[in-house]
Amino acid sequence: MNDILEATSPATSLSGPATCVTKVELRVSCKALLDRDTLNKSDPCVILMVQTNGQWTELDRTEVIKSNLHPVFAKVFSLDYYFEEVQKLRFEVYDIHGTHSIGTRDDDFLGGVECTLGQIVAQKKMVKPLLLKYGKYAGKSTITVHAEEISGNNGYVELSFCAKKLDDKDLFSKSDPFLEIYRINDDETEQLVHRTEVIKNNLNPVWEPFKVSLISLCSCDEDRKLKCLVWDYDSRGKHDFIGEFFATFREMQKISSGNKVTWDCVNPKYKQKKRNYKNSGVVILNDLKLHRVYSFLDYIMGGCQIHFTVAIDFTASNGDPRNSCSLHYINPYQPNEYLKALIAVGEICQDYDSDKRFSALGFGARIPPNYEVSIHVHISALPVICIQGVVEAYQNCLPKIQLYGPTNVAPIITRIAKLAAGDGNIKDASRYHILLILTDGVVTDMADTREAIVRASYQPLSIIIVGVGNADFTDMQILDGDDGVLRSPKGEPVLRDIVQFVPFRDFKTASPAALAKCVLAEVPKQVVEYYSHKAISPMYLNFICIIYY
Repeated sequence: MNDILEATSPATSLSGPATCVTKVELRVSCKALLDRDTLNKSDPCVILMVQTNGQWTELDRTEVIKSNLHPVFAKVFSLDYYFEEVQKLRFEVYDIHGTHSIGTRDDDFLGGVECTLGQIVAQKKMVKPLLLKYGKYAGKSTITVHAEEISGNNGYVELSFCAKKLDDKDLFSKSDPFLEIYRINDDETEQLVHRTEVIKNNLNPVWEPFKVSLISLCSCDEDRKLKCLVWDYDSRGKHDFIGEFFATFREMQKISSGNKVTWDCVNPKYKQKKRNYKNSGVVILNDLKLHRVYSFLDYIMGGCQIHFTVAIDFTASNGDPRNSCSLHYINPYQPNEYLKALIAVGEICQDYDSDKRFSALGFGARIPPNYEVSIHVHISALPVICIQGVVEAYQNCLPKIQLYGPTNVAPIITRIAKLAAGDGNIKDASRYHILLILTDGVVTDMADTREAIVRASYQPLSIIIVGVGNADFTDMQILDGDDGVLRSPKGEPVLRDIVQFVPFRDFKTASPAALAKCVLAEVPKQVVEYYSHKAISPMYLNFICIIYY
């Protein structure tokens, strides 16, 4: 029983943050809606549609607001959020007539807009014009969508409790008190959050401070009720009940310098039987230290911008682009593997970059006019707009260069790492870089690449490597770091695991979304790790955005 009564927090692990699905709340309002009614104004309602396997289905809808062309809806849409997926949404606004079904007449439709959940959270507040059928503007009508994360990991709290003048339950000695804290769930069940150690023979115990995540303590709900029990320990397991009290995390936060929070420890039976009964002692919160742990969405909504760069392998092993067997062959009816990987990853990253300007590089090619080997080729002289711009620049570049070699990626990584490091300007802190390297074989400068990755792990950078074609990529797995910590040739470990490698052939029969989901799944964690290491908060990023953007 002594082992059981050691300080425990069964609902949390202090070795790392508790995890939960990231949920986002969307709040909707409209302005200047079309007036479809003759005698009154429109009675608008917004329907939220989601696209699954190419099909649009209704997820939820707002209430109907009577006779209002500028509605602010009370209904809140709640969605699970995944950075690594393109989550397509459509908002449709209708004028509702009594109990008629929505959409039974064209006149009922006031406009709609399509977007992705990524676009909304990246902007935090998205304002878009409403469109009628065939892309026609619905007058000056607009829809505004506000996003807010509601279930990120909100950190942990360190609590320190003591008690005074507890009832003495022992005949020949004093009570041996311990404290239990239970979270009361929505279904009224109780979940043990923490049990303190036993303080022997003491009516004024001071328990050891303990740490617990806010998810475990109160499900990140400051007003959730907590049931706290004080017991007199018995070695046979028949503990004597001293008293109980109820608290909330909001109450606990009233503690301040010099002011402690106290609760009467009450035994309900004594209170009912004894007329002058006050309590069986008091429990005191001596100290509370709140440690906030920020989530990926905290940083994105705070103003973090994702800058995307692609580097493409132009070595001769890809084959002559004019030959249909080449990995670089441009088939007018089907994109090659390079384009499939580029589009799958790039379409997601572009939602988090406000200016949508991407850098496109290549390596291993001989370039005109002298056709000398270049360590990095600028596929486009200037940053291109959106992923389609990268695709067009790549296709235009192929006829002008000569595929050659070698497959050296260290110079590319070093270049982007220096770009990510910036020049010390304060606004550089809001930029995080993703480098996508597409290659058809094992790199020939493995030692230099390992060194470059170790150096880059200190910068705001994540590296995704996709192996194209049927080469043996076994040696590339070492760069991933999933089977152990990647080290430089001199033995220095990476500060953060920033590389994700996958062979494209593993996803040849899968959808592009499956590839993107695999290679981008680690990016949110890598972003949080970087900013946490630098002790940069989302509020600081927001401050930068206000000043510079």
